[in-house]
Amino acid sequence: MTAPTVVNSPRRVLFASLIGTTIEFFDFYIYATAAVIVFPQLFFPESDPATATLKSLITFALAFFARPVGSALFGHFGDRVGRKATLVAALLTMGLSTIAIGLLPTYTSIGVAAPILLAICRFGQGLGLGGEWGGAVLLATENAPPGKRAWYGMFPQLGAPLGFLCSTGIFLLLTELMDDTQFLAWGWRIPFLSSAALVFVGLWVRLRIAETPDFQKTLDKGERVRLPMLSVLREHPGALLAGTFALVATFVLFYLMTVFNLSWGTAQLGYTREQFLLMLMIAVLFFGAGIPVSALLADRYGRRLAMVLATVSIIVFGLFYGPLFSIGSGAGVLLFLIIGMTVTGLTYGPCGTLLADMFPTAVRYTGASLAFNLAGILGASLTPSIATYLATRHGVSHVGYYLAAAATLTLIALLLAPRTKA
Repeated sequence: MTAPTVVNSPRRVLFASLIGTTIEFFDFYIYATAAVIVFPQLFFPESDPATATLKSLITFALAFFARPVGSALFGHFGDRVGRKATLVAALLTMGLSTIAIGLLPTYTSIGVAAPILLAICRFGQGLGLGGEWGGAVLLATENAPPGKRAWYGMFPQLGAPLGFLCSTGIFLLLTELMDDTQFLAWGWRIPFLSSAALVFVGLWVRLRIAETPDFQKTLDKGERVRLPMLSVLREHPGALLAGTFALVATFVLFYLMTVFNLSWGTAQLGYTREQFLLMLMIAVLFFGAGIPVSALLADRYGRRLAMVLATVSIIVFGLFYGPLFSIGSGAGVLLFLIIGMTVTGLTYGPCGTLLADMFPTAVRYTGASLAFNLAGILGASLTPSIATYLATRHGVSHVGYYLAAAATLTLIALLLAPRTKA
C-alpha cells in the first residue's frame, strides 16, 4: 500500500530551499571574512602577520575537507530516510558549530587550545554544509514541474549571494558602530551568535514541508539502496568524477573573488576593510543577477551548454585577471569585481541541477553532494593560500593563469561528462 501523495506548494518549497542555504552560506561567509580580518590577530598572535593569515586560512580550508564527510553521512540518511529529516539535521549541525565559534575563548585566554577549538568548530561547519547543499537542491529540483528543473534548482543557489550580502553587511555595520578595539574585543562575536535566530527560522520552515515526490516514489517502490555511498562508487564513478571536475572552476573563481581579493586588496592595494567589503557587496548583486539568467538559459538550451559557455567566460576572465585587478582606481577595481562576480553567477546557477541529473533518485543525495564537495576540496580549500603564494612570488597575473587552468580542466570534464536531462 502506497502512502498518500502530499503536494508541497511551490512557494513553500522554494522558500525552504532558499532560506536554508542562505543561513548555511551566511554562517560559512562570516567565517571566511573573520579568517582574514579577525582570527589572525586573536587566534594566531604569536606569528608575524603574513604567517598568521596563512594559518587562519588553513583553518578556513579545513571545512572543505569536512564537507565530503558530511556528504557521505547526511547523503546516506538523505537517500535512506528522506530529504526533509536530513536537511533539518544538517542545518542544526552547521548552526550549532557557528554559534560555538562565537563563544570561543581566544589565544590570550587559553593559549594553543584556542586555535584547536576553532579548527574543531570549523570542521563542524563543513560537516553541516556538506549535507545541506545537496538536500536543498534536491528539495527544489524534485518538486519542479517539467521544463523548470534548472529554474527551481537555482533557488538554493541564490542562498550564496544572499548569505554573502548578510554576512558582509553585518561586518560593515559593526565596524561603523564600534572602533577596532571594541570590534576585536567582542564585536566580532555578534555575527556568529546571531546565527541562532536564523537557524530557528530555517528549522520552522523546513519542518512544515513534506517529502519530495521523487523520493516518495522510491519509498513506495521499495527502491532504496542499502549503502548509497558504495553504490555511487561502484555504479556511478564516471558521473562522480565528471561532476567533481565540472565544478572545480566554479569554486576557484568564487573564492578568488571573495577571500583572496579581500585579503590582497586590503593588505597590498591599500584599501580599508570597509571600502573593499562595500565594493564586494555591490559586485555580489551582479553575482545574484547572473544566477537566474543562467538558469533560464539552462532550461531552454540545456544544463551542459549553459555551463560550457560560463566556463569559457571564466577562462577569458582568468587571462585578464591580473591587469584588471591591478588597475589603480577604485572604479577600476569595482569593475573587475563586477565582471568576475557576474561570471560566477553564470556558472553557479545551473550547476546544482546539472549534478542532480547525473545520478538516479535512489543515490542522488549522496552522489550530487559528494561531487559538489569534492569539487570544493579541489577548487576552494587551498585556493586563497595558493593565490596568496602566487601573487606574492610571481604577481597577480599568475593567479589569473591558475584560474584559467582550472577552468580548462572543468571545460574538459563538461565535454566528457555523461549526458544529462536537457
